[in-house]
Amino acid sequence: MRYPQGGGLTAERQVFREQIRMEAAERFAAGEDSAAVAKTLRVHVRSVQRWRAAWNTGGEAALASKGPPTHPQLSDEQFAVLEAELERGPVAHGWPDQKWTLNRIKTVIGRRFHKSYTVQGVHYLLRRHGWSHQVPARRAIERDEVAITGWIRETWPSVETPGRRSGPGWSSKTRPGSR
Repeated sequence: MRYPQGGGLTAERQVFREQIRMEAAERFAAGEDSAAVAKTLRVHVRSVQRWRAAWNTGGEAALASKGPPTHPQLSDEQFAVLEAELERGPVAHGWPDQKWTLNRIKTVIGRRFHKSYTVQGVHYLLRRHGWSHQVPARRAIERDEVAITGWIRETWPSVETPGRRSGPGWSSKTRPGSR
């Protein structure tokens, strides 16, 4: 599923945050203390303290936005090619089933673009472009509801730890009637 807002900060949000830091710089110059600046701007005091330290060493230029922390390894054009590859499906890339995993997408990126991503980096890349994880819409054909229900009724009680209860009112700290 794709989300129109994508992941991460939008350009407008980056500008908004930079404006807050610049307003803090004006308040620093006026001599306000960190707690008052934090309360007025509705930010955490620790953030204001970091901004003040940066402002003391580099002035307003130190509070200017430096852009995204890292440049994406795949350009927008390359990501469009990756999307087309993902649309072809995992079978077209040599996997036996129709399930995309982060490891498989990482492998496709490596084969197609000769770029190395971590699994977490692939996750962030996809989220940044508005992709989300999916859960299968149907259950497996082989699923046997009768066998599952029987196992829960007959086998699970003998497997469950004796004396351990679950549900509302049961925890290790509070037991009904022990107050």
